[in-house]
Amino acid sequence: MVINNSFEIPAAMIAFVCLAVLFVGALLMVMHVRHKYHPSLIGALIGAVLCFLLLEALPALT
Repeated sequence: MVINNSFEIPAAMIAFVCLAVLFVGALLMVMHVRHKYHPSLIGALIGAVLCFLLLEALPALT
């Protein structure tokens, strides 16, 4: 994907964040339906998403 415009960078980042939210939500829903989820696993997923946001997405936006 070639990004030539400064408007396209935040739009692409928002699109990828929306996909990540959908993926994590679907994963949590499947774990809830199968009753095989653990609170520490949910915390680890949230921590991984926040770590990715801080390390990768935030510097790309600024």
